[in-house]
Amino acid sequence: MDATSSARALWQARVAALRPAEKQWVAALTVWLATLIATPISQWAGLQMFPLMATLGVMGQASATLAALSHNWSAERISAALMLISALTWLAEFSGTHTGFPFGNYHYTNALQPQLGHVPLLIPLAWFMMLPPAWGVVRLILPERAPGLPDRLRFAGLSALAFTAWDLYLDPQMTDRNLWRWQRSGAYFGIPLVNFLGWWLTAFLITWVLNPRDLPRHRLALIYSLTWWFQAVGLGIFWKRPGPALFGALGMGAFVWLAWRKEARRWRLCSSGR
Repeated sequence: MDATSSARALWQARVAALRPAEKQWVAALTVWLATLIATPISQWAGLQMFPLMATLGVMGQASATLAALSHNWSAERISAALMLISALTWLAEFSGTHTGFPFGNYHYTNALQPQLGHVPLLIPLAWFMMLPPAWGVVRLILPERAPGLPDRLRFAGLSALAFTAWDLYLDPQMTDRNLWRWQRSGAYFGIPLVNFLGWWLTAFLITWVLNPRDLPRHRLALIYSLTWWFQAVGLGIFWKRPGPALFGALGMGAFVWLAWRKEARRWRLCSSGR
């Protein structure tokens, strides 16, 4: 047996040894990453299908988030969180597109379908796909303590900030792709600064209401970290937007660095027996 065959056999044996929940996690993560890689390839090939690729990307990451949560949460708990996040974020987006609160004055184009109340149904799913990863990365920074107001405030506030850091990447590229439009150009590469306050406020309120505990923080933090990396490379190199790529890399990267730095320190303390 040559080296390639041996490596393939070893990989197949390891996959076969995984439990069903772990296989679902690996499969969902693989499909999502494959979609991220395929998106710029489709652009190089001249295929004008970015809305479709964005939709597949959201669905892929949402599946990875669901698979990660299933390691610690029951199906009922996941369903309740999904429904609450979807309902609250749809209401926030509906309010935003009709009144300008809390994100500023903007509207969605017809690129993303289907829509309800001029809000693409994909958007609440996009909130769900990224909010739990923000929770996970913050739980590596702030280990879970006994339930109480101080821990709940710190966790909700920092999670909302970690989530909002993602929009440093997202909004400039999606307005470039004409998925939504702002009534007036803003200070951050055309995005009004009030938008980020709206993101933080909405994410804070949802996290406060749900108060998620017993999170599979490592798997969720991995999704957050991979999003940080792929967005930085994609936006900075393939989409030719180095400005938002740099700010997004710094914003999300601060949480990635703090989280894994603290986790590495915990591993060192455990291995030394302290």
